[in-house]
Amino acid sequence: MSAEAHSGEELRDLYRELILDHARSPRHFGKLEKATHTAEGINPLCGDKLRLYLQIDPSERITDACFEGSGCAISVASASLMTDTIIGMQSRDALAFFAALVGRLTGDPHAGHALDLGKLRALEGVREFPSRVKCATLAWHAMDAAIQKEEAPASSE
Repeated sequence: MSAEAHSGEELRDLYRELILDHARSPRHFGKLEKATHTAEGINPLCGDKLRLYLQIDPSERITDACFEGSGCAISVASASLMTDTIIGMQSRDALAFFAALVGRLTGDPHAGHALDLGKLRALEGVREFPSRVKCATLAWHAMDAAIQKEEAPASSE
């Protein structure tokens, strides 16, 4: 095995561990009492359900984010990674991450190429499992709905 192939496998293993860590011990799990924006997310195919809570200040900065619900490991890990990432961001920047991540997971590897996804790159592995892409993007669709103040539940359909 070449050094490049070996390092690629090590990186995939590291990303798998990151996903498992966030699935087992999700960050920002629970209800946010002082939320200014909320949205539900439902993935009817997998049974994932979540409620996202955001606190957005008057300057449109996301000052806090939490989620509650149930779902598969990919769905929970994605929501955990997302909340970790967006706290402190301007809502427009969080929406740019939403577009970049969903684009990359649904077939455009160059979507948001100017953005450094950092640890969110761990989610790119789900591209190999198309039925899991909806699980990985559910929380992101809920974030988009919450920021846009949409009333209907968000879906990754």
